[in-house]
Amino acid sequence: MAMADSTKGPKLPPAAKPAERRERGGWLAKIAPGVSKLVNRRGETPENLWVKDPDTGDMIYRSDLEAALWVTPSGRHMRIGPAARMKYTFDDGQFESLPTPDVVEDPLHFSDGKAYSERLKQARAATGEKDVMAIGYGKVQGVDCIVLVQDFAFMGGSLGMAAGEGFIAAAKAAIERKCPMVAYTAAGGARMQEGALSLMQMARTTLAINEMKAAQLPYIVVLTDPTTGGVTASYAMLGDIHLAEPGALIGFAGPRVIETTIREKLPEGFQRSEYLVEKGMVDRVVPRSELPEVLGALMSMLMSGRRKAA
Repeated sequence: MAMADSTKGPKLPPAAKPAERRERGGWLAKIAPGVSKLVNRRGETPENLWVKDPDTGDMIYRSDLEAALWVTPSGRHMRIGPAARMKYTFDDGQFESLPTPDVVEDPLHFSDGKAYSERLKQARAATGEKDVMAIGYGKVQGVDCIVLVQDFAFMGGSLGMAAGEGFIAAAKAAIERKCPMVAYTAAGGARMQEGALSLMQMARTTLAINEMKAAQLPYIVVLTDPTTGGVTASYAMLGDIHLAEPGALIGFAGPRVIETTIREKLPEGFQRSEYLVEKGMVDRVVPRSELPEVLGALMSMLMSGRRKAA
């Protein structure tokens, strides 16, 4: 009996060359151009297509989260940058971006294992921003105003010379235009790489607020997660009205530091927006979707009182 020749069998078509495979895969772009953008060369979905809810662990479709202003189904108000804040705050997302002053970089030539100048470069590459502050001018519910946004993604929103100059520039712009100013705060404290120069910004921003008060212009603060340290000890708590997003951490020192110091367990929800409303530190907790309407109503009322007084 003859043995079967294992080398013989049905002929298979030659493997497609890479260029041919790419051409055959072009059917997706022809049939559904929009879908093809969601698929990379290897046929995998991009990493940022889904976002994980930090509270429940559920995966949320990114476009749905953006449509919800980055508020998850569980109610978590996620941290967002200046571009998103400006877009949903101003009417129709239209505003004029105002420049922030330049400052001396790395005045102390500081290094904590990595040069401060290098950390600045990395933060700018990651966020696309020059520093922590962004300033916009436009209308909110028909009321002209200056909006200042502090970006926590830029070195923890730390207060340094650039942040101080940005705040002062926003206050001056409000005075020049005779309009209110809204500040969205988000910070982990002072920028240690600038030492005492950072701490000086607490006094300088306070003086800028005094100038606004002298001009009888409203200054409204929206406290976002987190607002702590020297920012809380200065311009974040010097507003005419203090609003806060739900669940935002607001305080000077963090809860763990306080517990370690006093050696006691803190109350449930300590330093969160809802707790601070009960204690009178915050005037009102406002969901992100309602902020433009609330801000517009407050500014309209306060400016109306200013005109009557004049």
